[in-house]
Amino acid sequence: MTKPSPIFQKLKTRLPRAVVRQGEPLAKRTTLRVGGCAEVYVEPSSEEDLACVVQTCGEEHIPWMLLGRGSNLLIRDGGIAGVVVCLAHPDFSIIEVTDCDLRCGAGAKLKAVAAKARAASLGGLEFLEGIPGCVGGALRMNAGAMGSATFDFVTQVRFMDASCQVWERNIAQVPVEYRACPLFKTNIALAATFRGRPDSAESIAKRASAFNQKRWQSQPKESSAGCIFKNPSPAVSAGKLIDELGLKGARHGGAVVSKVHGNFIVNEGSATAADVLELIDFIKSRAKAERGVELLEEVEIIGQ
Repeated sequence: MTKPSPIFQKLKTRLPRAVVRQGEPLAKRTTLRVGGCAEVYVEPSSEEDLACVVQTCGEEHIPWMLLGRGSNLLIRDGGIAGVVVCLAHPDFSIIEVTDCDLRCGAGAKLKAVAAKARAASLGGLEFLEGIPGCVGGALRMNAGAMGSATFDFVTQVRFMDASCQVWERNIAQVPVEYRACPLFKTNIALAATFRGRPDSAESIAKRASAFNQKRWQSQPKESSAGCIFKNPSPAVSAGKLIDELGLKGARHGGAVVSKVHGNFIVNEGSATAADVLELIDFIKSRAKAERGVELLEEVEIIGQ
C-alpha cells in the first residue's frame, strides 16, 4: 500500500466532510477514458472547503488543478502531480430558476441545465444537452455546439480568485474568446446565471430533437474528448480538412480517427494517452505538410 503523502494527510484532517483520496485513477473521470492517476483527489463539500484546499496547497507549495466532467480533456499517462479538485458535490450542482434566469452551480451537468430550462419553458439552451460537460468547464472553454456558445446566454458569473475571495461579475465585465474565457484560466468558476427565452414546450422539444438527430448522425458513439482541433478559420473546418487528407480511420494503437467525424479521435477500448498524442502529432504534420495549415488543439492536454 502507498504511504499516505503529507498533503493527503493534511487535507484529510482539515476536510472531514470532503472526499479525499490518494492515487485516484483519472481515466474513468474523462470522456476519452485515458490518463494516469491523481496524486491526491478532492471533492470539496462547500466553497469553504474549496478555499481550504487552495490555501493548504499554497502553504505546502503543492500544485492543484480543477477537473470537471473530463470532456475536452486529455490527461497524459503519467497522471497529475499534486491535487486534483472536482466540484462533484451536490452543493455545487444546484440549479435554481427565477423568471427567465437559471442560476447554476459550476458542477451542474450541462444536460441538466438544458432539461431544467425545458421544464421551465425557457428556450435557447437546447444546444447544451449534447455537450458532455459541466457548467464550470463550459465557462472555462466557452463551450459551444449547434451554432451557439455558452457565453451567448450567460448574464453573470460567480468565481473565486487565487486569494480565495469570492466575486460576482456581470457578463459585460467578462472578456470571452472563441473556445476560451481568460478569466477562468486563473480563477475558479463557482456558478453562472443563464438567461433563456420564454417559448412553448413544443418548440423547445422540436429544436432539441433536431439537435440530437444531427448529433447522432455526425458524431461518434465511442469514447472521445470531443473535437480535437480548433477550426483553422470560420471558413475552414478542421473535420473537413482531416477528411480531405484521407485520415479518417487512421490509427495509433487503440486510438483511431473517427470515420464519422474527422475531428474526433476515439478510444476503441485499449488506447493510452500516448496513442492519442501520437495520432494528434501525425494529423498536425500532415495538415502542415500538405495544406500549410497549422492545426491548434481545442482539447486541453495536461499531466506528466
